[in-house]
Amino acid sequence: MSALHTDPHPLAGQTVKLTTGEEFRVEDWADRVWGRPWGVMEGNPTALIYAVRAGTAGISSDDEVLYGKVDGLAYLAHASEVVEP
Repeated sequence: MSALHTDPHPLAGQTVKLTTGEEFRVEDWADRVWGRPWGVMEGNPTALIYAVRAGTAGISSDDEVLYGKVDGLAYLAHASEVVEP
């Protein structure tokens, strides 16, 4: 399985705010970083944490998911959670 997004996310390499107020350093689309969609990353703790968080918060389960860091730790955020600069 290959990445869904062929181009980097426009905010790749930037630090943005999330709707939660956290600072999020965007690396790129999660599928471009991992080479496959976040939803098929069995056993990956970052993907599992995102799945639980998204499910309980009602976040879309589509593949518009970004990979980056919050406080230096791997983090997935849906594109809708990013507060545009």
